Amino acid sequence: MSAAWTGPVLITGTDTGVGKTVVTAAVTAAAQAAGLRVAVVKPGQTGTATGDPGDVDTVTRLAAPLTGRTLASYPDPLAPLAAARVAQLEPLELYAAVDAIREEADKHDLVLVEGAGGLLVPMGLRPSGEAWTLADLAVSLGAPAVVVARAGLGTLNHTALTLEALDRRAVPAGVVIGAWPAEPELVHWANLTELVPHLIGALPAGAGAMDPGVFRRSASGWLTPALYGVLDDWRAWAEDAG
Repeated sequence: MSAAWTGPVLITGTDTGVGKTVVTAAVTAAAQAAGLRVAVVKPGQTGTATGDPGDVDTVTRLAAPLTGRTLASYPDPLAPLAAARVAQLEPLELYAAVDAIREEADKHDLVLVEGAGGLLVPMGLRPSGEAWTLADLAVSLGAPAVVVARAGLGTLNHTALTLEALDRRAVPAGVVIGAWPAEPELVHWANLTELVPHLIGALPAGAGAMDPGVFRRSASGWLTPALYGVLDDWRAWAEDAG
């Protein structure tokens, strides 16, 4: 996994709240520092009724991608398909999402597509009326996936299940730890050792609260060359981050 990924790249996670948006921002910052034109696409944004910034807004604040685009927004904080049904809004159609992402790929070197929740969360509907997931989007695009995982207890099983689901679909994948704690415990070190064969990045806890200038200058140090970073020594990185 030494060659850097280009074209559409999906950002998914083992769960909700694992740090997908901040990881998306970090990859954006590192890739743009390397001279790439980067677009960020959020197929389905939910929970807009709160008035809080959306995920594309957060990525834009931290990393200022060339293009930021949300394809569908829904008021309730639910899975996108459920949120569309509750609000009686049109669900996002799979091939409309594929076409929109390919349109951005024609104009950018890298298109980061951030999902909602985990890999198999229902995102919208196919023309047949069946639900589709981010895994289906990865297959349709022929794109690799970044799996954002937790550092603590329970992450090994969730990460293995997500990687297995991607492998069964022949989707290349790597793992990024979304938030490495400032004071790591035994479980964090043990999990880091187990995840190293799959790791292509790890962010320190609180990275999303950094000054955007500091965030952009730091991002490449959290990622491996697959994601336009320079990280190659996990033990030294984790000790410094902690």
